[in-house]
Amino acid sequence: MTRHAWFAVLTLVVVAPLGAQSLLYRPPNLGGTWVPDAGVVQFNFLHRFYVFPGPSHFVENHPTFTLAAGFGHNVTLGGRLATKSIVGTGAAAQSSNETELYARWRVYGAEGRPGLAVAVTPAYNFLAKSVDGELGIDWTQGPVTFHGAARAVSRRLGESGTGAAAFAGGFDVRVTPYIALNADLGSFVSPAGRAAWSAAIDFLIPGSPHTFSLQASNAQSATIQGASVGYAALGPGHVLYGFEFTIPLHLKRFSPWFHGSPKPVARGAAGETVAAEVDMAALKYGKDAVTISAGQAVRWTNRDPVEHTVTFDGAEPGSPVIPAHGSYVHRFDKAGTYTYHCTPHPFMKGVVIVK
Repeated sequence: MTRHAWFAVLTLVVVAPLGAQSLLYRPPNLGGTWVPDAGVVQFNFLHRFYVFPGPSHFVENHPTFTLAAGFGHNVTLGGRLATKSIVGTGAAAQSSNETELYARWRVYGAEGRPGLAVAVTPAYNFLAKSVDGELGIDWTQGPVTFHGAARAVSRRLGESGTGAAAFAGGFDVRVTPYIALNADLGSFVSPAGRAAWSAAIDFLIPGSPHTFSLQASNAQSATIQGASVGYAALGPGHVLYGFEFTIPLHLKRFSPWFHGSPKPVARGAAGETVAAEVDMAALKYGKDAVTISAGQAVRWTNRDPVEHTVTFDGAEPGSPVIPAHGSYVHRFDKAGTYTYHCTPHPFMKGVVIVK
């Protein structure tokens, strides 16, 4: 098998899951302002457990499964299933499963980019029979992101017929491009209950869109309600440990059912002034940044055996999927700084500076 064939096989195995959510940009108990790109389905597996003291050393497991899909326009629809959740509505006994359906609309900004990002998240919790909601705010400066969240529920878990409000905050510090530290704290206001907290160390798996997190927390689940209250049954000082793993999937890579006929790759029109060339090779853009003048264009050429895109982080229209050996030309008419990434491989990033 040739070197290029081996590279293609390795790429499909390692980076076939696409469009990842990066745990380096949110603490464990905060959803932040993240939404997946259109056509990307995100699966997150969060597993927390508690080991009871001897002599039994019984292990109690609390997994939460999150499945969400991007629909464009900064909108996502998703659901969470948390097993062994906290006390259900009106009953003192422990309930089994907590199911939450939610939507998220990022109203402003972009997750992980400098400045402010704002998102609203309406949800419905089937265990509590409650209409819930969250207003999330992120503020990023360099390697640091601060988070805030205001939450409201119409029927709190374990408090039959009682509505409540909760607030939460947290931070992320990206120590390197591959490692981050984060923590958060949140609580219902009235009745207050036990505050929920978490702390984690997060890892971006090199050469892939996957992230992995090692966590400690006193909250059982990642739902709006579950992330707002500590697990009272454990008592003070008792901690749940666990991990979270992100698995993104780009539907069109697996079946033509999820997309129509491929769009032709855009090529520069006659008379277009191409002032800069950027190759896409070895799963990265050949130049981190290029500088051009207003009215000039940049051409991206795909040298990899897999598809790439040029997806701008703002309102600037981006490219269709660029196949192997294809190219894409885009003209910039206004001065500014245009950051972009590859939707299939979001760790690929670049900047066009237009003067």
